[in-house]
Amino acid sequence: MTKEELKTYLEQTFPASKVEETFDFPLMFIDKSELIEVAKRLQNSGETLFDFLFCETAIDRKNNFEVVYHLTSTIYHHNMVLKVVLEDRENPELESVYPLWKAADLFENEIYDMFGIRFKNHPNLRRIMLGDEWQGFPLRKDYKDDVNVVTL
Repeated sequence: MTKEELKTYLEQTFPASKVEETFDFPLMFIDKSELIEVAKRLQNSGETLFDFLFCETAIDRKNNFEVVYHLTSTIYHHNMVLKVVLEDRENPELESVYPLWKAADLFENEIYDMFGIRFKNHPNLRRIMLGDEWQGFPLRKDYKDDVNVVTL
């Protein structure tokens, strides 16, 4: 399936979602309540077979967060990006895709560590780079570092 055919397929299969064409991959925005259902369909549909999560990350847009999933089909060799917008900055939470793609284990721990986004039903969500005593989430735009920096 070409990038254009995949974009058309996504638009027809998920009419409530916003699909955009980017330079590299089709990009689809979905509601957080639909994440697991849509991800399962993308993974299991004979047309897409997105069997590999090759990147999962987050973006702080100041007013909200975006959780970004880069998916690929090792069978069809096509790729796409799936995005979920989280409006709640005080309690950002989203269902884990770990049951679908085991690669989410490391990605979701890193996102939690750096952004404070919690993933429900993740088997072992924890800080992996910063200690449990670390205050705050360094990749948030509103993060304040209290450490005095010495410049030379």
